[in-house]
Amino acid sequence: MQKSLSKTPWLWVPTLYFVEGIPYFIVNTISLIMFKDMGMDNGTLALLTSLISIPWVIKPLWSPFVDIFRSKRWWIVTMQFIMLAAIGLVAASVRMTTFTVTLILFIIAAFASATHDIAADGFYMLALDEKRQSAFVGIRSTFYRIASVFGQGVLVVMAGVLEKRMGDIPAAWSVTMLVSAAILLLLALYHAFILPRPADDRSAGEVRSAADVAREFGSAFSSFFRKKGVWLAIAFMLLYRLPEAFSVKMLFPFFRDPVEIGGLGLDTDMYGIVYGTFGVIALLAGGILGGLAVARSGLRKCLWPMALSLALPCSVYLFMSIFQPSNIWVVGICVVLDQFGYGFGFSAYMLYMMHFSEGPLKTSHYAICTAFMALSMLLPGLVAGYLQEALGYIGFFILVMLCCLATFFVTFFVRRRLQ
Repeated sequence: MQKSLSKTPWLWVPTLYFVEGIPYFIVNTISLIMFKDMGMDNGTLALLTSLISIPWVIKPLWSPFVDIFRSKRWWIVTMQFIMLAAIGLVAASVRMTTFTVTLILFIIAAFASATHDIAADGFYMLALDEKRQSAFVGIRSTFYRIASVFGQGVLVVMAGVLEKRMGDIPAAWSVTMLVSAAILLLLALYHAFILPRPADDRSAGEVRSAADVAREFGSAFSSFFRKKGVWLAIAFMLLYRLPEAFSVKMLFPFFRDPVEIGGLGLDTDMYGIVYGTFGVIALLAGGILGGLAVARSGLRKCLWPMALSLALPCSVYLFMSIFQPSNIWVVGICVVLDQFGYGFGFSAYMLYMMHFSEGPLKTSHYAICTAFMALSMLLPGLVAGYLQEALGYIGFFILVMLCCLATFFVTFFVRRRLQ
């Protein structure tokens, strides 16, 4: 039976990567929407929802120890039960008068989700041979993207519809979180039985001590900072997405806030349809086209078009902040243009990280690159809300457009180094 299961990746690869995506989007997107719906001011909102993303920044620090203690299968199943418990408890906590308990539960879910990412990616390589790893890489990516649409679209629309029908915002979000937890429970139980048990998936403690692994990680970390051009690479990883990094935390508040204070006055469910569904689909389409473009023409040739594609469509938010369109089709077209451009431009960012990570320790070096990728979004997000409150939406989106200069600056120097 087990041998049969191990030969049937279709039974577990799609669901594993769907589960990997759901908690990530609940923590990073739904938390922001939920807190805003319940009255949190923009400054505090951006600060707190940026802080809870820290586990994805620092996860390389404990990733070596997932290799030592227990099996990756054990880590996957355990983290899935912790994530569903934390999200289930969020459903009970949203009715409290303070956000503290809910915030703590989101942080627990974030740490569990980041650890799950480490274990799932390692398990994928252990459970499949190289041929099947290559065959299923598109499947895992597709189901992670489906999780993106489900988390940012379906769940947000559900919450918005329930808000209208129940007339009680905390109750609507409580039901939405319970549904999310129930889905995760079913998938965790499924994985507890269906995930294969690869012979190589054993605790490495028999052959390597924690000190040995820590030493290896230290070596990988120090060698990363000795790579040629490392500081330019770090600058690129931190600044290439600066316009997006500032704007992303303020998009839902901008769509949600009343017209009288500079917003667009959209309902939560409409935001879920426009941004969380059609916007995400446009983002994915842009990413696919971007990957094909680089495969055909090379990263160096595509870098400038992609940088322009990522940065300049942010102007749609400045346009909407000035004219405050009420026509949902106009808003939808603006969102689709921005998200398609961002998806296309982001391809260059991911491929550059892969390019820079090439070498004997590329897996460890790529993990460090992804930490800088998460940091590039976290740092601007900490202050984005306070800047918006100080500048208003028009002033804030003018600032976002000025950040495009940082994108162009690092693109100019990185392109000169590419072969």
